[in-house]
Amino acid sequence: MTAQYSGPFREGDRVQLTGPKGKLNSITLEAGKVFHTHRGFLSHDELIGLPDGSVVKNSVGVEHLALRPLLTDFVMSMPRGAAIIYPKDAAQILAQADIFPGSTVVEAGVGSGALSLWLLRAIGPEGRLSSFERREEFADVARANVAAYFGHTPDSWTVTVGDLAEALPAAHPEHSVDRVVLDMLAPWECVDVVSAALKPGGVLLCYVATVTQLSRLIEALRDSGEFTNPDPSETMIRGWHVEGLAVRPEHRMIGHTGFLVTARRLAPGAVLPELKRRASKSDFSDEDMEAWTPGALGERGISAKSLRKRVRAATATADAAIARDAREAGRATPAGEDATATAVESSTDPMK
Repeated sequence: MTAQYSGPFREGDRVQLTGPKGKLNSITLEAGKVFHTHRGFLSHDELIGLPDGSVVKNSVGVEHLALRPLLTDFVMSMPRGAAIIYPKDAAQILAQADIFPGSTVVEAGVGSGALSLWLLRAIGPEGRLSSFERREEFADVARANVAAYFGHTPDSWTVTVGDLAEALPAAHPEHSVDRVVLDMLAPWECVDVVSAALKPGGVLLCYVATVTQLSRLIEALRDSGEFTNPDPSETMIRGWHVEGLAVRPEHRMIGHTGFLVTARRLAPGAVLPELKRRASKSDFSDEDMEAWTPGALGERGISAKSLRKRVRAATATADAAIARDAREAGRATPAGEDATATAVESSTDPMK
């Protein structure tokens, strides 16, 4: 992986600019291009070659802090097809699932590739990440975002478009996977196939949004008899305001985004000892779950036109990163890849 985390800015690098009022903008550096605001403009050429953490003035003297984005910054500003897993949850996933260098990890679904980036950094070049996604458009956005961050598509990563329950057995033999991370509407439908793929002692981690999903998933894991007792949790982050003696919690916080459920694969034939206390279990029907689908809750899906626009934006950023690394390596841009990068400017507003 050739992502550069420090050093002077290069053409094709992603740079985060912070204005005087704290507004963030991310740009992809390209010689001859200009970053425009309602208060002046800033030439990309003035940034190329400067050290990370520089302060530059635009055409009317407005100062901007220029920093190479952290992975947290990158995932919050990258083009999105599907909603992303936020950094606070991604950090807990890496910890609770115990993702380690060289591990074999299965991920479904891939969404916009945010979690894929965290997993790829954690497993390292010796590991293997197999991502599964039902929608080709989402897979395209994820591939472009990963290529934009690393400057190429990592050899340790594969993306399969299809249903996990059907595709996983063909991709991984039984008891060959170290960790499985599921971010899908109905993960309980994949418990059997995941159980077959995981090594004894391997970790399954599921990300679900609602309490109904949480309850049904945990009961499915218990009923399978293949896993340890599931451990559910959620993560909330509250910032603090500190100025002199004015020290208080921020009025706003990042609250509930989803639940994390972890369980470990038992050895074949092992029987988990009965819990001394067990909550009563209720049956679920298809009608119960239908009431909690995104459509029933009134959530708006992304339009095909908007999704195509985001694919183009992600691909343009990836082309710039790939072309940059190709120039530095002294090799020609691979066939089929656009070597003429278009500067991509995007706000870190999650709605963009």
